[in-house]
Amino acid sequence: MSKVISVVNQKGGVGKTTTAVNLAAAIGIEGQKVLLIDFDSQGNSTTGLGVSKKQLKVSIYDVLVNQNLIQTAIIKTNFKNLDLIGAKVELAAAEIELVDVEGREFILKKVVDLIKNDYDFIFIDCPPSLGILTLNALTASDSILIPLQCEYYALEGLSQLMFTVRQVKKLYNNNLEIEGVLFTMFDGRLKLTMQIVNELKQYFSNKIYKSVIPKNVRLSEAPSFGEPVSYYDRRSKGALTYQNLAQEILKQYA
Repeated sequence: MSKVISVVNQKGGVGKTTTAVNLAAAIGIEGQKVLLIDFDSQGNSTTGLGVSKKQLKVSIYDVLVNQNLIQTAIIKTNFKNLDLIGAKVELAAAEIELVDVEGREFILKKVVDLIKNDYDFIFIDCPPSLGILTLNALTASDSILIPLQCEYYALEGLSQLMFTVRQVKKLYNNNLEIEGVLFTMFDGRLKLTMQIVNELKQYFSNKIYKSVIPKNVRLSEAPSFGEPVSYYDRRSKGALTYQNLAQEILKQYA
């Protein structure tokens, strides 16, 4: 089994990178071989795994635009079964540089297909937008995982995202599916939170994960130490929840 999953939400601040980093690490701990592709010019997944953006010899930008071999961009991290392809600020220019390239929607897919069978899971941490980079990620993926904060504006953004997914499925990747919807920064004490949860359960039914990611201090602290939370504090609530999520996902493929 080899699975490519985009972690995507065009709304920023919903825990997308937190989920990409910590879920990738948690699945690695479960014994699966994992690659995380940082596809966001902010490079937060890169630094979140303890890799300095200044020391990146080959980034995902070089693979997309300069046609470097994707194998040369792979970095072995300090974490079990987890490799990384890093990103830095120049990736933002790719949105413009790829506009006139023929078959631009398939550039990432072509290079990911070369290494797909080397991994059990490949996660793509998408930028907070629905531009050409996200389009490439969706075209290259088997499925999407949507981190969602339980607030009104999240619902508005979700409808835009689902429209884009339907278009990608129709035009470029008819195999694209929804892997699951993950509630992040969850506070079940709030009435609005539960209203939104109930609405989304009606829409997505069995695609919503039982695991929900709480607001957690350790989750916020871990990136500044360049570690996934399961390594920073494996007994913390954040670490345990991501480990539960990893097991929940793996059960689907057992």
